[in-house]
Amino acid sequence: MRAADSIEARLVGEIRAGVQYPVLGRSQLYPWLLLGEFESDRPMGWVFETLVLVSGDINRVPFTGLRIDAEAPSLPLITATGPQPAATHASPTETPTIGAFGVSGVVAGEVNIRYGPGIEYPRAGVAYAGDRFEVTGYHTQFPWVRIRYADAAGGQAWVARDLLEIDGGLFNTAAISQTRFSLPPLTPTPAAVRASAINEGQPLPLSAGLKRLAEDLWVLLLQNNFDPQTSRFGALFFLDISSGEAFTFGADYAFSGTSLNKIAILAKLYETLDTPPAIETATDILNTMICSENAATNRLIAIIGGGNTYYGAEAVTDFFQRLGLSRSFLTAPFTTLGTPEPPPFPVRFPQTSADQVKAEPDPSNQTTVVEIGSLLANLYQCAYEGGGALIDRFGGGIEARECRQMLHVMSNNTVDALLKSGAPAETRVAHKHGWIPDTHGNAALFFTPGGDYVIAMMLFQPAWLNFQESLPLFAEVSRRVYNHYNPDRPQATGREWIIPDANSCNYFGDPLVGDLLQWTWEG
Repeated sequence: MRAADSIEARLVGEIRAGVQYPVLGRSQLYPWLLLGEFESDRPMGWVFETLVLVSGDINRVPFTGLRIDAEAPSLPLITATGPQPAATHASPTETPTIGAFGVSGVVAGEVNIRYGPGIEYPRAGVAYAGDRFEVTGYHTQFPWVRIRYADAAGGQAWVARDLLEIDGGLFNTAAISQTRFSLPPLTPTPAAVRASAINEGQPLPLSAGLKRLAEDLWVLLLQNNFDPQTSRFGALFFLDISSGEAFTFGADYAFSGTSLNKIAILAKLYETLDTPPAIETATDILNTMICSENAATNRLIAIIGGGNTYYGAEAVTDFFQRLGLSRSFLTAPFTTLGTPEPPPFPVRFPQTSADQVKAEPDPSNQTTVVEIGSLLANLYQCAYEGGGALIDRFGGGIEARECRQMLHVMSNNTVDALLKSGAPAETRVAHKHGWIPDTHGNAALFFTPGGDYVIAMMLFQPAWLNFQESLPLFAEVSRRVYNHYNPDRPQATGREWIIPDANSCNYFGDPLVGDLLQWTWEG
């Protein structure tokens, strides 16, 4: 165990195989867990997440940056609650019949099955850890083996040899030396990208240019190995503010709402307020939307709920519903250090028409890329067009000046990464970031010389998604969209990204607080 979430931190102790320890916290940026003593709940030290077997829902463990020293304070034990994520794949229950060679292979992890012995061949399917296949041959020049695979044309396909645990004599199977393999005839597949709309409207036909952009972004995600045919995948929503044209892929997947759903909390708060926010509330608004501080968020939710965070969370869900966003919800407060308040009623875990399995979403906090992007579009319509669902459906509860204040807050987000880093540094971007170990998300409204637009994007990888893989992809998606709208002043490359230290983020006494206290402020 180490004093902090880094292998450079000093050693503070050891853990032993088979011994159970309470998990008190987790790092916001790295796969490290803070363990504690069972009897005292005193923090003991940090361990790399893959070195321990976690029992319970790790997503309910709070983030912390605590360093272990002689003066380290005691932390309360945070227990995992709520339903566990459903498995995304069930291994075949029947062992395949092993042919004359008597050789089989068990898949060590998620792998692509291909029509030939190389990654340049099209994929015939996907296999998962524990799947067993009959091995019928091996290639004499390439480290690939041929397997019996009923879903492939001809019933045969290929897997890289080091991705299988071979049972039997591999070299007793057929030796194959040919280097060219015929491919199956191409058959039409359903289009991954489709036109979209916000709220409950009808999608508009896409222009030829936007069709090309959509297909380009879809291919970009596939090239970066975010493929919905595997467990690692992404989803995206795009809207042209001026024309109303929109497209999406991955629209039917529910993701953990992470901190992106704090946009809805902010909007519901403004509907609740009849007077300018108090200084403390204005500070909490900034610490929620910029620092993404969960304690500040829960205080806002409590205001919405008349003093109770669970009633406030349910009111946020009702806000989504009235806006026509039926796949997004929040039914419990955000996780923080300390003993959580007991719910006044059984916490709901809603089921929606979105796929609630594939991305293992939080059972009490979910959204989709279309719905969180639509919410940003509604804020724009309210702020600068004086219309849209926020004006039409809320009976004057939300006004244009309030929408402008909300976008002003998000335009001061100091996280200069994710989608924002794909546009020039001076570009105004009103955005909210959110991430947990397996899900990274960003919803952003861009104000550019060539046109204003919305992008909402989520990436998922089971257990742990590396920022070194996700952040460049967010930036490149954004860069290509920006250049599509601004071809005369393109962004040549993605900029260096900046994520400020969340532990030192605090807007108490900041001039931005004064902006929120001006009820007639027009920003």
